[in-house]
Amino acid sequence: MPTWTQNTFAGNPLDRAGELRNDPDWITEQKGKADALALVLWEGRPLLEPHADGPRLAWLDMGHALKLVTDRDLFLGLWKEAPVFAVEFEGPVGPVQGLGDFFEMREAAAVLSGVEAAMAGTAKSLFDWRRRHGFCSACGQPTRTASGGWKRVCEACRTEHFPRVDPVTIMLPVYEGGDEPRCLLGRQAAWPPGRMSALAGFLEPGESIEEACAREVAEEAGLTVTTVRHHSSQPWPFPSQLMIGLIATVSDDQARPDQTELESVAWLTRAEARAVLAGTHPEIKAPPPFAIAHTLIRAWAEE
Repeated sequence: MPTWTQNTFAGNPLDRAGELRNDPDWITEQKGKADALALVLWEGRPLLEPHADGPRLAWLDMGHALKLVTDRDLFLGLWKEAPVFAVEFEGPVGPVQGLGDFFEMREAAAVLSGVEAAMAGTAKSLFDWRRRHGFCSACGQPTRTASGGWKRVCEACRTEHFPRVDPVTIMLPVYEGGDEPRCLLGRQAAWPPGRMSALAGFLEPGESIEEACAREVAEEAGLTVTTVRHHSSQPWPFPSQLMIGLIATVSDDQARPDQTELESVAWLTRAEARAVLAGTHPEIKAPPPFAIAHTLIRAWAEE
């Protein structure tokens, strides 16, 4: 078992078979195996079925899945030696009615086990990428799927396209001066009432993780970062980000929300942060437990 923090959407247990999946004949063979299974998505929403201990992913025999879905499948990996696929519906969901319910991915993440959330999140990211890259960015011609869905190839210019991952710094600013340490949370206007969270922003070309962290904190809250400590990371399939979780020490506590990304900010002591996590703070609500922002707040509050 890993000794590092494993956030939701991480911990995919499948062997991705990176070299084997490049062989189209091998992929075809895997689809035909009696023990091949497929999880099901509809427009990015996984199909879940009820169980006594809560919803779980609904699995179809791959042969059955291929009768329902045409050219909308991908190879996720091997569970021991059994092939695991994903299929996606678009439009009417009649073929799978009665097998369960489709959950928006954030709702699914709140109820699935870590292993199942990781597999469903991987499938969603790959299908999202596939929808956005039907044409070659080099010459504009159509692309075809390859490597079990992990690559697209342009038949015209032979350019190969691979799924992209967008790195995002997500950081908890901490001020250690004054009577006791405090952390900073920010709020975006579009969030549910009371919700506050860590600060975040995409890395830009030519920028290190530490530089992106310092820039985003300065832009959003007007603070100067002095040290950066990595905590953990999280695949975030909305649609294909990698959240890089950081604890950022800042030089002072004169935070000023930029009114573009953030409409307000709040400094919290460790006791106040624990109250937010427990749901007992009178004004501030925590980010959901499956988000890395929740993990960062808890890590600092219980440090």
